[in-house]
Amino acid sequence: MNTLTSLFPLQEEIPAELRLLSPIHQRAYLVDGEIRIWKGSARKVISPVRLRQADGTLTPLEIGSQPHMGRDEALAALDGAVRAYDHGGGVWPTMLVAERIACLEHFIRLICVKRREIVQLILWEIGKSLADSEKEFDRTIEYMRATIDAVKEVDNSNSRFVEQEGVIAQIRRAPLGVVLCMGPFNYPMNETFTTMIPALVMGNTVVFKPPTHGTLLFYPMLEAFREAFPAGVVNTVYGPGEAVIPPIMETGKINVLAFIGSSGVADTLKKQHPKSNRLRGVLALDAKNAAIILPDADLELTVRECLLGTLSFNGQRCTALKMLLVHQSIAEAFLRRLAEELDKVRIGMPWENGVQITPLAEEGAPAYLAECIADAVSHGARVINAGGGESSASLFRPALVFPVSQEMRLYNEEQFGPVIPVMPFEDIQTALDYVIESDYGQQVSIFGSNPSQIAALIDPLVNQVCRVNINAQCQRGPDTFPFTGRKDSAEGTLSVTDALRSFSIRSMVAAKRCETTTHLLDDIVVNRRSKFLNTGFVF
Repeated sequence: MNTLTSLFPLQEEIPAELRLLSPIHQRAYLVDGEIRIWKGSARKVISPVRLRQADGTLTPLEIGSQPHMGRDEALAALDGAVRAYDHGGGVWPTMLVAERIACLEHFIRLICVKRREIVQLILWEIGKSLADSEKEFDRTIEYMRATIDAVKEVDNSNSRFVEQEGVIAQIRRAPLGVVLCMGPFNYPMNETFTTMIPALVMGNTVVFKPPTHGTLLFYPMLEAFREAFPAGVVNTVYGPGEAVIPPIMETGKINVLAFIGSSGVADTLKKQHPKSNRLRGVLALDAKNAAIILPDADLELTVRECLLGTLSFNGQRCTALKMLLVHQSIAEAFLRRLAEELDKVRIGMPWENGVQITPLAEEGAPAYLAECIADAVSHGARVINAGGGESSASLFRPALVFPVSQEMRLYNEEQFGPVIPVMPFEDIQTALDYVIESDYGQQVSIFGSNPSQIAALIDPLVNQVCRVNINAQCQRGPDTFPFTGRKDSAEGTLSVTDALRSFSIRSMVAAKRCETTTHLLDDIVVNRRSKFLNTGFVF
């Protein structure tokens, strides 16, 4: 039996506390404050975990199904959001910030009760380890609480009048309208909520389409969305993106596209909107983050960080290190140590303690990664680590590929999986040129110890990417730091406070100073006649 095949479990080997009692055949969806039941066709949800039979064969594990909707249902979800926003006059966009915060806090309480169920579904749907699935849930809760703190600070800082040149004004942030939210499969809860939650708390209404892989985990949240928010504030739509998203975009009624995925898909979606000047994009897209490893790099630290940076959640992260540029003088030593550490990487099922490589969620991923490796080998590269690139069903053994050169697919393409391309360089300009010529500009890592040389790299690199990491892997957090990118990597910024700005716009009420106007404004504020024009403090 193939070694990787033997890592898949027999039915009885699955821990009892993690077993799904029965498949979840979701038919419920939320539109206009009503949980409706879908009676049309459905798509099977197959876990990346396969079941091993006594004879060694592997069989798919169906964990449920989800609605396979179309144009009519997509437009119904959009109509619910449009009605709730009501040209900015709806209950939600005109609510006091403190009232919207109270709704979000209620939502947090409701889904915290569902933690175990949601974590379990993350594990089974996308093959994320139990520890990382728990971390994703907990980090999302922390993000929502941090958003509440940030919006209080933003609102309180604006709860005063300013006077300039005889004009009295109050300047606040106002919502943009209807937001279409689509998150990625690799962080289906966390990344989705990093757009949806700031969009909601700033007063926008939302149409939400879950990712294809990572849909069922939102099922336990539907009732919480319905209970915590006014009717139509959150609306869900399910089905293939090519069927349900174009009808929504073509109406021109979407004000913000919040999308985390590929730049090609984002370009297509934006072009479907008939009034592009009215569409704001908040996009986290492709990345091909590089590590530049200098001759004086601390080898043990560099290997440790590069291993984490390339293989965390199987390398299925936009922030992953996807190209290692190593100086020729230390390339041999670096490859040897990295290969030694790769041999220690634990491959297995998501519930196993210490597991680092788990089954890949996308069905075609192992074949694609194998093609990239074969292409590199055909152009003169080799797989350094023993067994690198072997696969069985959804399991794929990490592959360290060297030397990678410009004519190879691994040079340019963002491999979304556990393949580690390494390219040697003699002249530091070669490494710089790689980052400069790349279509992507999210992050880069520099490993070295010479302050002058690192400083000389920082200055040009900060004008190519949006985060330069020194002796550390690329990463998103902390969530209070700006998360964005240049070129084809992003549009808008998704840190806690920046996201609030991304989903709102500065609006103001102004008047010339005179006694009549002063009394008028004073009456409005003192008697709390306006939700926007007020000097209240959110505690």
